[in-house]
Amino acid sequence: MFPRLETDRLVLREISREDAEGIFACFSNENVMRYYGQETLNNLEQAEAFVEFFANSYKEKKGIRWGIERKGTHGIIGTIGFNSWSPKHKRAEIGYEIHPKQWRKGFTSESILKVIQYGFDELGLTRIGAVVFTENEASNQLLSKVGFQKEGILRNYMYQNGKPHDTYIYSLIRN
Repeated sequence: MFPRLETDRLVLREISREDAEGIFACFSNENVMRYYGQETLNNLEQAEAFVEFFANSYKEKKGIRWGIERKGTHGIIGTIGFNSWSPKHKRAEIGYEIHPKQWRKGFTSESILKVIQYGFDELGLTRIGAVVFTENEASNQLLSKVGFQKEGILRNYMYQNGKPHDTYIYSLIRN
């Protein structure tokens, strides 16, 4: 059964086919995708493929991705979850995005803190990593604010629109 998480203002829940429009709203937005390491989506079918990818990733124990929904509303405003999940090595990488209309409201940090807690307490992780474009000031500041430590730079690690970018690698270790 897919875990449902709640914070004061948010529900983190399983992503379904009905969420394809919300996925498309985020992943087709140039501002959201600017530092994502992949191109923007062009159509709803691509968003539906993301929904299927997230479901398969969870079934195969490779990752887990929640839809972020504001309590009292219908429809997701973004997603958050773990990629590169390795139960054997007790580690995963966190990833997230949120629609620009919801930026600077604290929803991302609220989601991150809940997902970190779940990762350590329920998945038994001892390390949560993050890979972020060096130019992504908002995400770099957010990760530092919630306790991640910058470990170094991965040079030319991700491509965006055919151009290589350096990324920072972060980690949060379970106490």
